[in-house]
Amino acid sequence: MKKIALAAALSVAASTAFAGGVAEPTMEPEVVKAATSSSAGGIVVPLLLLLVVAAAVSSN
Repeated sequence: MKKIALAAALSVAASTAFAGGVAEPTMEPEVVKAATSSSAGGIVVPLLLLLVVAAAVSSN
């Protein structure tokens, strides 16, 4: 009877030790920064300069 109890205890301990198994490692996706080009910044300054010149000419 002691052998059966010991075998039952060992089988329970062994089954709980391997219950989770080995988890597959997960890799996070690599973050890639997109290169942006601002074409609006090159147009805004000359337009503002043109407006200032037009305002100066019309005030004379």
